[in-house]
Amino acid sequence: MSNKSKSQQRERVRLKRHRRVRRRISGTPERPRLVVHRSLKNISAQLVDDLSASTILGVSSSNLELEGTKKLDQARETGGELARRAKDKGIMRVVFDRGGYLYHGRVQALAEGAREGGLEF
Repeated sequence: MSNKSKSQQRERVRLKRHRRVRRRISGTPERPRLVVHRSLKNISAQLVDDLSASTILGVSSSNLELEGTKKLDQARETGGELARRAKDKGIMRVVFDRGGYLYHGRVQALAEGAREGGLEF
């Protein structure tokens, strides 16, 4: 029996899944990696160039004026805002990195919002 709590075990599984995904995908300046991070209250996304190890841009639902809306709608709006800012920088194609989270719920809503905003992945 493990001494770790259930939340610690879940986080360990998520990180294991994330490392497995990251072995296969990488971001370039032409096609950066769209990284998703989900917390209990907010969701954030970044565009990362792995070759130069730099973040191109980032958006978080905590920085947007989305108080009083559902988390799913916040995720969709965050994805749309990320797509708008990426288009301003001339980025149209990205590689989606779900960060080890299952492609379901808020992660899926963020991806759909980014697609609706014009990002291609």
